[in-house]
Amino acid sequence: MKNLTLANIAEACQGVYHGDSSLLDKEVAGVTIDSRKVEQDFLFVAIDGERFNAHTFIPETIEKGALCVVSHENLGDTDFPYILVEATGQALLDIAGLYRNSFDVKVVGITGSVGKTSTKEMIASVLAQKYNVHKTQGNFNNECGLPLTIFEMNEAHEVSVLEMGINHFGEMRKLSSVARPDICVITNIGVAHLEFLKTQEGILQEKTQMFQDMNHGGSIILNGDDPLLSTLGPVKGAEPVFYGLNPETNNIFADNIRPLGLKGTACTIHLPEDSFTCVVPTPGMHMVSNALAGASVGYTLGLTADEIRQGIERLPFMPGRNNIIQTGHMILLDDCYNANPISMKAALDVLNMAIGRKVAILGDMGELGDNRAELHRTVGSYAAELGIDVVCAIGELAADIAAGAKSADTAVRYFDTKEEFLSRAKDILSEGDNVLIKASHGMDFPKIVDALKLL
Repeated sequence: MKNLTLANIAEACQGVYHGDSSLLDKEVAGVTIDSRKVEQDFLFVAIDGERFNAHTFIPETIEKGALCVVSHENLGDTDFPYILVEATGQALLDIAGLYRNSFDVKVVGITGSVGKTSTKEMIASVLAQKYNVHKTQGNFNNECGLPLTIFEMNEAHEVSVLEMGINHFGEMRKLSSVARPDICVITNIGVAHLEFLKTQEGILQEKTQMFQDMNHGGSIILNGDDPLLSTLGPVKGAEPVFYGLNPETNNIFADNIRPLGLKGTACTIHLPEDSFTCVVPTPGMHMVSNALAGASVGYTLGLTADEIRQGIERLPFMPGRNNIIQTGHMILLDDCYNANPISMKAALDVLNMAIGRKVAILGDMGELGDNRAELHRTVGSYAAELGIDVVCAIGELAADIAAGAKSADTAVRYFDTKEEFLSRAKDILSEGDNVLIKASHGMDFPKIVDALKLL
């Protein structure tokens, strides 16, 4: 891997090298924190988990051909090379920073309370019409995931689209100092992670720390429809580019919006010097916002209006994120990757576009702090306001969703577990139903999606 010699790695993470000095100029073939993924000449970084000591797997990695190990434990005299560091988690970030700096690529950094992954996918789809694009895979957006994403970069890549997820103060700089973005995108400031960041102002403060690591001459792209983001001014001489639905306050905006049910949304997108009509293939107004973010980044990086349109319309579907699944008996709206009050309501808005009976299967939302009961109730109340026909609430916290959804027009069913729901699913669901499945990641709702595909 470019620049990742053992000597450079030890210097980057301020570690002490132990082993055969003749190997110091040798490059590693890959970097991993998973002993199962070690291959010949890989670097294994031993990061302990909550339930295991990664250092116990070191002998296994050497047997598989690891060139070197990064350890925060003094391993003493060994017959293999290792680099002793103070903290392996920080070492992983430092090594990733060294590797990122080896490439002349434009980096788009994305953060926000909700919609990071779907916005990342939209931006990557747009940029792929002109550039060779590297991007975050899945949800590899934290202090371990971001470095592992960066290690997938190669010299053929021209643009890297990196998602950055945080939930504590101080985390953003750890990520952005490694990513060193040329373009900073913030999708919104919501109520996700209030448990640790306390207020929306606290979330804004932490998310905007990304700007401190923006490269000279960089660009800032913000959702101008967000009340807090819309107040931000220039940073490091960069005037923010705002996107949204309001033509009076946004540089890039959409109008002539026409919902096409679960087939998506047609709209006209206006750039500073051009405009075009397109169909955003995934339903929901939040996806129009994502398309505007993609258009803004595409415009900033020199794409034509037609290239931007093609990128929006070629957006691939993602399992767990607004993925429309047509079974033999019903339409599933698989949005179960994660959830918070804003994304729950957005998903209910999408469900409400469907033609026919509408069923929402909703589960617990995590990391909402002391106000979690009320926030769950507001989701239930919103479902009732929309006139969703059936709400099935699953999980301890979701009991408050059920309480909020009770109304004359919405049938409400509550279940302690997803297994209890699935045992009754055939009695609840009917031919032709439109079914939303959504909860926080820890609820493991993909099991519900898989089961309903077979009904």
